[in-house]
Amino acid sequence: MSAVQEPEFAALSRMRAVEIEKPGGPSVLRLCNRPVPQANYGDVVIKLAYAGVNRPDVMQREGNYNPPTGASLIPGLEVAGEIVALDDRVTGFSIGDKVCALVSGGGYAEYCNAPAPQVLPVPDGLTMIEAAGVPENYFTVWTNVFERGGLKQGETILIHGGSSGIGTTAIQLAHLFGATVITTAGSDEKCQACLNLGADHAINYRDQDFAEQVKKITAGDGVNLILDMVGGDYIQKNISCLALEGRLVQIAFLQPPVNEINMMPVMINRLTITGSTLRPRTIKQKGAIADQLRQQVWPLFTAGKLKILVHETFALEDANEAHRMMESSVHIGKLILDTAK
Repeated sequence: MSAVQEPEFAALSRMRAVEIEKPGGPSVLRLCNRPVPQANYGDVVIKLAYAGVNRPDVMQREGNYNPPTGASLIPGLEVAGEIVALDDRVTGFSIGDKVCALVSGGGYAEYCNAPAPQVLPVPDGLTMIEAAGVPENYFTVWTNVFERGGLKQGETILIHGGSSGIGTTAIQLAHLFGATVITTAGSDEKCQACLNLGADHAINYRDQDFAEQVKKITAGDGVNLILDMVGGDYIQKNISCLALEGRLVQIAFLQPPVNEINMMPVMINRLTITGSTLRPRTIKQKGAIADQLRQQVWPLFTAGKLKILVHETFALEDANEAHRMMESSVHIGKLILDTAK
């Protein structure tokens, strides 16, 4: 195996990164010095400009979401920057290319390696900061809403957590692909942000019962698809919101994943309850999602039809503050680490 390397990168041996000292709260994140990653078989190495902060990073920090075997223990699942090294068998990319990538770990650092199939060019019209907020959310939404959930033009979707990174992504894509979008959020400000992105209806779940509102909005018919990351007592309420042949896609749990539910409506209405995680999937599977994004979604960026909402940017050494904000849920859109600071 041999790699093509930028001379400056070839001379490096160490880099700054953020490690999880032990499972716990945000304070267990600390700046450290680590060996720079190498371009292993089929990899590129990216000099990072920015990295996205996501809820799975918080779960990993807490000790509830361990990296897959062989993945970096450094947190961080999405990055943007410039390719500085690549395995000589990699095609389609060159030294100096501006890219964003989905990774299984290693994003909270100055350099990160990524399997080439999970790497995409920075979409036309996006800044590097915005590009760092694309991979995790767009890979997740595409595979769960359109592949697993099978959303079709003319259907109605309920998206929980509408002001989150996942939510803002799902709202825009569902709207652009011809669905009616209902979403939930925790304040009037967040609800308005969702409406501005293309949601047809936004429900403040702190003031209104979302299940009752969905029934009113749909004249009792229910929705065809629900994207949920809450779980807990939302599960039964979600089931009550589904139309005949409706689908519930579970992608995370902010409430406990164990909950007693009544399965009779599932049988009577021929409902489908499914879910998935992205991180453990194979490179081939993630590469297939990347191919779909390049074909179906990247042209929408070029046309200026998609927005990446960046709420706040933090220096690498302030990753703990980014996690505190993530846990507070006060943000609208993405939290980003400036890995060069």
